[in-house]
Amino acid sequence: MVKENGNLTLLEVKTLSREEVFNKVAKIISNHFEIDADKVTDELNIKDDLKADSISIMEFVLELEDEFGTEISDEDAERIETVGGAVDYISSHLS
Repeated sequence: MVKENGNLTLLEVKTLSREEVFNKVAKIISNHFEIDADKVTDELNIKDDLKADSISIMEFVLELEDEFGTEISDEDAERIETVGGAVDYISSHLS
């Protein structure tokens, strides 16, 4: 079941595989940072490779929170450096 705004329901989010989380994160990165989703890898560094400033990173984190229905603390957000780190963080907080 999908909400009207396009976000997944809590039950659907909690049953996502790591690959599904990665694909959703890649889509968010592709839209937010205007890069081809095919170029998004686990190793992609959000700050360095995407030239993201603190505001862009904050907006990205807010998009992740909205998409996955989870809260990411400021301290945790600062520790997320790569796409893989974001995917692993989200995956671990959904179970």
